[in-house]
Amino acid sequence: MYFPEQRHLQDDVHKESLQNPEEFWMHQADQLYWHKRPERAIKMGKRNLKSGKSHTTWEWFPGGEISTCYNAVDRHVVAGRGNWPAIHYDSPVTRTKRTITYANLLEDVEVTAGFLREQGVKKGDVVLVYMPQIPAAITAILAANRLGATHCVVFGGFSGPALGQRIDAVKPDVILTASCGIDGNKPAIPYGPLVHDGIKEATHKPKRVIIYQRTQAPWVIDEARGERSWQDLWYSAKARGVRAEAVPVASTDPVYISHTSGTTGAPKGVVRDSGGHAVGLHLSIAMVFGVPGPGGCVFSASDIGWVLGHAFIMMSPLLAGAATVLYEGKPVGTPDASAFWRIIEEYQVTMLYCAPTALRAIKRDDPDARFISKYGDRGGLRSLKGLFLAGERSEPSIIVEYQEFLNQYASPGAQVIDNWWSTEVGSPITSRTLMPHAGFDRTTKIDNHPPALLKPGSAGKAMPGYNIKVVDDDGKPVNAGEMGNIVLGLPLPPTAFRSLWQDDERFYKGYLERFGGELMDTGDAGYIDKDGYVHVMARNDDVLNVSAHRLSSAAIEQALASHPLVAEGCVVAIPDALKGELPFAFVTLAVPDHPTSAIPDEALQKELQGLVRSGVGAIASLGGVIQGSGMIPKTRSGKTLRRVLRELLANAAEGEFDAAVTVPSTVEDAAAVEVAREKIREYFKVKGGAHKAVHTRTPRARL
Repeated sequence: MYFPEQRHLQDDVHKESLQNPEEFWMHQADQLYWHKRPERAIKMGKRNLKSGKSHTTWEWFPGGEISTCYNAVDRHVVAGRGNWPAIHYDSPVTRTKRTITYANLLEDVEVTAGFLREQGVKKGDVVLVYMPQIPAAITAILAANRLGATHCVVFGGFSGPALGQRIDAVKPDVILTASCGIDGNKPAIPYGPLVHDGIKEATHKPKRVIIYQRTQAPWVIDEARGERSWQDLWYSAKARGVRAEAVPVASTDPVYISHTSGTTGAPKGVVRDSGGHAVGLHLSIAMVFGVPGPGGCVFSASDIGWVLGHAFIMMSPLLAGAATVLYEGKPVGTPDASAFWRIIEEYQVTMLYCAPTALRAIKRDDPDARFISKYGDRGGLRSLKGLFLAGERSEPSIIVEYQEFLNQYASPGAQVIDNWWSTEVGSPITSRTLMPHAGFDRTTKIDNHPPALLKPGSAGKAMPGYNIKVVDDDGKPVNAGEMGNIVLGLPLPPTAFRSLWQDDERFYKGYLERFGGELMDTGDAGYIDKDGYVHVMARNDDVLNVSAHRLSSAAIEQALASHPLVAEGCVVAIPDALKGELPFAFVTLAVPDHPTSAIPDEALQKELQGLVRSGVGAIASLGGVIQGSGMIPKTRSGKTLRRVLRELLANAAEGEFDAAVTVPSTVEDAAAVEVAREKIREYFKVKGGAHKAVHTRTPRARL
């Protein structure tokens, strides 16, 4: 394949992936070990739904059989790299550090899979993993995969009701958990009450709960409930020589389920195929993050319970044979804002991946950048080749500031690189690539091809397999530079979902129906400029980005509605300088004489906050509450116009209380918009401008 040197290779690799998918993706598949090589790269078809609708569907690597666990662990030991580091576990909250080699990891996974098999786990089962940020979480996921089971990862510390929803959604026979989690410098959070509450809330009752005991808060095990000690089972299995070999599964079999927020309180189970998941992540870690194979060290400052953590703390570094840092701590407070820079120096990290929220927190605690200068001046950051940002839009000022730091302290040519992706697609949709030639031929020797130009505020260019388009509300393409709905042409790339877990109808209605069944609605709005850079400018109304965590407004509204005084609630995002966004609630009370004040009394505010924390989780804490009657605008069909309220709040955060907002013609009562405006004005007058927009206002999406 010829790549014209006058163009950036990323453009050519992307073009090749769309125009010649068979050759492109089979080449990627051949980088991994297959128990049975696939017949071809992709097979297109039609899915007929019970509703009578149909849509395009596809299968990646049909006929193939693969074990992700074998590729992530065994393959490297077989190749003679068993003594290479796989995991650097660094836990300032427990004062623990440990390096686990690939040989160590293989033994741990083999034995864990052995005792899980004795507990009844088999190919085709679903295992739910509810774990803190400890090595046992990686072992749990790999061991389940080793047996051919599908794993569902739930963020450790989610509330009991949220866990119960997911138990009912995937119906696991076994839950793998730990006795506690530790959130920064706070006391340990016992998981026992949360798991018990989740099982109580769920209709489906798992047969086994296997607990990894931690000394910070042990779990009193009740075997009558089906509870078992992880350590007891592990040592017994090892003593008896019980180990499990890797069980291959069909490429199109599900590898894991992750839940994302939806427009209703019920979580959506995003499910990935085994073959496509492994192939796509193996490509991403090489092409986007510049880790082409064994060697290098990846530090993804996320949590394994989130899709970013699952993909780039664990799966993709291990698939490449690199080392990964498993960090149980915070960017600040454990012990201070030097944490990230210490880790880079100590483990010679080549790639750091984090959310802009983390960098904002570091800047808040270290405004003069003393810590980064301290480590940088002594050469401690010279290993770093890339700082990758994801989870929310990165304001240009952060990108420019940290690029200057990299220019001064990091490896020559190091780049700050923004990414845009989602739980549904499982790998970056856009980025600027560190190794563009890795996308087609790893053996090609091509020098002097740096990443595409840095454009602060842009999320980069399209990645292989992503056919990105920007369309208006009727699905018609818009001109370069014009705002619209960002959609993806079908088929989606290998890491992406092809449906929701056991819910084809919801997949179609939620993602395909809006634009005729042939385009996936990403839920984002933005534009593509004349140079092909994608600018993601806005989110759909029903999802909030809080410290890079995607939260459903409907789930928070559901918690508010459980209060006996709340007749109606609406939750939207308000810009926040630290966390990007915070959930902000508008509530109408069920009382004969509604209070005229926009500010609820202190007792009600505390009760509402408590309901949100117990029903959704502490990360969903409200940034503010306004009470009022007749202030929630709706369409004539009854749909709440969250976008209008969010825009009013964004204006108010900038001090622009009288700025015009876009109100659709379908509004039932336009007067509600003005009532909301006055309530917001009163709130800010009393409370003050507590929230500051993260970046200057951008053109509004035409949604």
